[in-house]
Amino acid sequence: MKDQGGGRARLMDDLAGVAGGAFSVLTGIRAEIEAIAKAQAEAIIRRLDLVRREELDAAMDVARRAREQAEDLAARVAALEAKAFSSQVETLGDSENATKQSKPVPKSGGKSSSGA
Repeated sequence: MKDQGGGRARLMDDLAGVAGGAFSVLTGIRAEIEAIAKAQAEAIIRRLDLVRREELDAAMDVARRAREQAEDLAARVAALEAKAFSSQVETLGDSENATKQSKPVPKSGGKSSSGA
């Protein structure tokens, strides 16, 4: 009977070893299946012309900076246009004043002074 108890212990050890080996094999199979699935998913993504989140975030950042620069440039152009417009108005005003001063002012009554 003693041999029978030792036989059971050995059988249990053998079963534990087989179970451990099977677990290792299953873990390896799982890792391989995950790698294959990931490769397939990436291939599908490439075919669909999708981008990764990091690429999208980078593109959004570039677009944000470009929009900010465009807004800054638009403000600068508006300020320059306003400055140019106000200097044109001043120049026109100076021209009108110079023209008014150089024009002879007609006498009242509209009659000529050559003797009537």
